[in-house]
Amino acid sequence: MQDAHPQTDDDQQLKNLLDVCHRNLKSVDDNMIRKAYHFSLQAHQNIKRASGEPYFVHPLAVATILAEELILDDISVAAALLHDILEDTDYDFDTMVAEFGPTVANLVDGATKITDMFKSHEVTEAESFRKLMLFMIKDIRVILVKFADRLHNMRTLEYLPPAKQRKMAGETMDIYAPLAHRFGLWQIKWEFEDLSFKFLHPESYEDIYRKVNTRREERESYIQNFSQPIVERLKAGGFRFELSGRPKHFYSIYNKMVKRNKPFEEIYDLFAVRIILDTDKAYDCFTVYGIVSDIYFPVPVRFKDYISVPKHNGYQSIHTTVFGPQGKMVEVQIRTRQMHEIAEKGVAAHWSYKENNGSVASDNEEWISWVREIFEQADSTDNPNQFIEDFKLNLFQDEIFVFTPKGDLKILPIGATPVDFAYEIHTDVGNHCIGAKINGKIVQLNTKIENGQQVEIITSKNQKPNPAWEKFAVTHKAKSKIRAWLNEERRNLTDLGKDLWEKRLKKARLKLNELEFNKIIQEMRYSNQSSFFYAIGDNQINVDDFVEKLQARLSAPKKEKEEEKPEFGSLPDFLKRTRQQTRSVMVEGQSANIQMTYAKCCSPVPGDDIIGYVTVGEGIKVHRKTCRNVTVAGGADVNRLVEVDWPIRREDEFMAGIRIAGDDRKGLVSDVTQLISSMNTNIRGLNFNTRDGVFDGSIIVYVKDIDHLQRLMDRIRRVPGVKNLSRLEE
Repeated sequence: MQDAHPQTDDDQQLKNLLDVCHRNLKSVDDNMIRKAYHFSLQAHQNIKRASGEPYFVHPLAVATILAEELILDDISVAAALLHDILEDTDYDFDTMVAEFGPTVANLVDGATKITDMFKSHEVTEAESFRKLMLFMIKDIRVILVKFADRLHNMRTLEYLPPAKQRKMAGETMDIYAPLAHRFGLWQIKWEFEDLSFKFLHPESYEDIYRKVNTRREERESYIQNFSQPIVERLKAGGFRFELSGRPKHFYSIYNKMVKRNKPFEEIYDLFAVRIILDTDKAYDCFTVYGIVSDIYFPVPVRFKDYISVPKHNGYQSIHTTVFGPQGKMVEVQIRTRQMHEIAEKGVAAHWSYKENNGSVASDNEEWISWVREIFEQADSTDNPNQFIEDFKLNLFQDEIFVFTPKGDLKILPIGATPVDFAYEIHTDVGNHCIGAKINGKIVQLNTKIENGQQVEIITSKNQKPNPAWEKFAVTHKAKSKIRAWLNEERRNLTDLGKDLWEKRLKKARLKLNELEFNKIIQEMRYSNQSSFFYAIGDNQINVDDFVEKLQARLSAPKKEKEEEKPEFGSLPDFLKRTRQQTRSVMVEGQSANIQMTYAKCCSPVPGDDIIGYVTVGEGIKVHRKTCRNVTVAGGADVNRLVEVDWPIRREDEFMAGIRIAGDDRKGLVSDVTQLISSMNTNIRGLNFNTRDGVFDGSIIVYVKDIDHLQRLMDRIRRVPGVKNLSRLEE
């Protein structure tokens, strides 16, 4: 007799997922997971993956990774089942809240937003990234859901076209692997790197894969011989332990070959042994280290104690390298079972321990303190693009341990300088840093600190941050505090300069309209009024001398320019004839013997609203209608204005000026000019000035019309460092 309700594949998949959850998780809400399972299955029922499989295979795999590999909690499993709903279906955030509550909905929303967080440097994307990371601080599970999502995508990457494979592999190698490293997810980090390596350098990957497999029996035999005396001594000492040997992962081997410039056959430290002790006593790890060192001769410079001084992400272990049989170097890692769980699963393990006994909530807080610090240190005026670049830089930085004169430990990234150390102590110490001592010896502020050194900062109340510091500082905290101080100093000097200028003009009883003032600034080669006021506040301009010269210039008698005889008869006749013919001239593209030129002051291009101004001796000057020189406020004679229009067919290119300003950095001009060239746009000229880490300048380009110019300006705005961009007007 057949079952009245035969079990379907979907039922079996759900049962398998629940079995995994009950086997690994502390508690499981079966109803929540069932509901999320069926909701996701129905929402994705008509969607296929690149492999041809039903799309639901992916969220199910992601949920299984969280339950079986990261071992998080049932809420994360439910969120994993739903993580693509907002991106790929018509369901919205409010529906998620109504169906599954705010916690699950927020995890789904966070995983959705993080998908493309590093793809664009647009300000809006950068701000979304900032908000996302702030949310991640509140609930770290959002990044863990995303890690599981990316891991399954990488495991099935072969179904995508080659271009997409390389793009996703590059993004994983550049961002996800370092981020996994920062969160202590070593196993996931290694898999990210190896899978990315496979698609970024397929030939090198296959070569290493083949050679490692070819030597597998030899390697396993060697590890067994190496381990045997250690196992005997540990058993005799009454230790309970697990000892395993493993080869270095493929990307690690590739890195060694590249850095050492040696072939695979000459990379000898490919063997690694891990000893995991079933004990809660950290000092047992040091006892075992003594036993290993008694059996095999250690390499002193390759001993690392991450138990006494854990890494920022909580990683603890003893690392040592010893000379084994036949003189081959073998890396040995020694750790307790709990240390191993944290080393392999990182923040997920911290979460698990917190859920089980609540005793390590502070550990989870420390785990993401480096993220929180970035936000606390970020100045509100920071360019969002700069924020992303600093954050990405922080992902890649490995650590050194440095000591204050009192023996306090500070953890800094490799390459850190005394300036970074000073700001790590306190902002005021950094701002007033005038010198430093490393191990008692005075050094320059751009000196790179080495691991284990003692650093003392010398301060002076008269010292202030130097713009050059930002170029060699490496921590986000130091860079952001230096920028904040410099920006505030510039604002103060600009306000001071404006106040001095206005008071001096009032004292001299001079009045300048906007057009006159801007012409003076242009003659002085300042890009805008703020730059001019800053120069006064910074004592680059003596405002008293300048106003005196200006006063003399304005009071000097003006030479009347002899009016040239109109080329086409009297002015009234010329105006009359022009008004009759100009519009058809511009539309039809026929000059009808009337001279026309484009005004240099506003550089109109096709698509701009334009107007003609009848000059004496130079025919008609075509201006943009917004040009100050032809507005009534600008003092133009309205009787000389004529309506003009662009011709329907235009083959010529037109000059346009772009004013650009922002934060100075190495290679910026090259980036801008290469971008312009890549858009098949010719550059007629450019002029850049830099001062105190800030640049401003102008670029003259040839464009076909206003759309061409707008596309060009939109692309330039995306160049890191560019803050302000506008049309150039004299």
